Amino acid sequence: MKKYSKLLLLFRNPAVRKELERLDPVHDHQRMVQLLAGYEFPFDMVRALELALFHTYASPSISSLLQKTGEFVKRGQKRYDDTSILIAQFMQEGYDSELGRRAIDRMNKIHGHYVIPNEDYLLVLATFVIYPIDWMEKYGWRKMTANEKQALFLFFREVGKRMNLTDIPDTLAELRAFAERYENRHFRYTESNRAIAEATVRIVENWFPKPLRPVVKPVFAALINEKLREAFGYKKPASAFCVLIEGSLRVRKWPLKFITFKPYPTLVGNTHWRTYPKHEFTLETLGPPSLNRKAPKQ
Repeated sequence: MKKYSKLLLLFRNPAVRKELERLDPVHDHQRMVQLLAGYEFPFDMVRALELALFHTYASPSISSLLQKTGEFVKRGQKRYDDTSILIAQFMQEGYDSELGRRAIDRMNKIHGHYVIPNEDYLLVLATFVIYPIDWMEKYGWRKMTANEKQALFLFFREVGKRMNLTDIPDTLAELRAFAERYENRHFRYTESNRAIAEATVRIVENWFPKPLRPVVKPVFAALINEKLREAFGYKKPASAFCVLIEGSLRVRKWPLKFITFKPYPTLVGNTHWRTYPKHEFTLETLGPPSLNRKAPKQ
């Protein structure tokens, strides 16, 4: 696969977008997702997927299971890093690559220890498609094209098949409709929703110096919609604060049209993982410690 370099070590390489424009989402969606996640939107993709997972915690079925496992309370940062690495690995390499298959196999092994309804899996899958599209629409340095949106949908539909999901919607519009129906049926306030949301906020708070930590929760509350705030028992921050956050995110996208501070490409191997500062992990040892086994190094 062709790799690109930044121009003068700072400026975006227009060849990336030119390749994206040449590709066909049906046949080339793995390469398109690789380019989107590794070159075009590495920072924004991660932020969008973080909010996508946060979104799913508004489902009592999902939050109650997460609460029972205890992983968020015992090893919150590790769970965050493990999940991020597995997702990044198959997005970076493709679901049919050797590393991509290993990442999905590991996810299946972890999930196989729990009884998880198919519709809960589908909700998570839907958010992984919808959130990046909507985030780029509002805050990305450019919007995703119709072909890129289709590529992201087709990519995660294939990932869903490899995770043995059933009744996966056939179109992006149908996937959005499913997510809306699910939310209308299931989203409501529960203590488990609140507990997992608070655990997630604590993880992110620890990324910042103490004086900045009180701002983290209001930022989450500002970025989610009223349906989610109700499900978590959160109040909407003051209008001025919401305007400030929205405005800041919109302003940052203008310089990013031309420059990028992320590595080209951004990969699992050149990303800092707080749990694994020296990258001392294998895909087969990610997840709850009880599932770890001896595995060959990558």
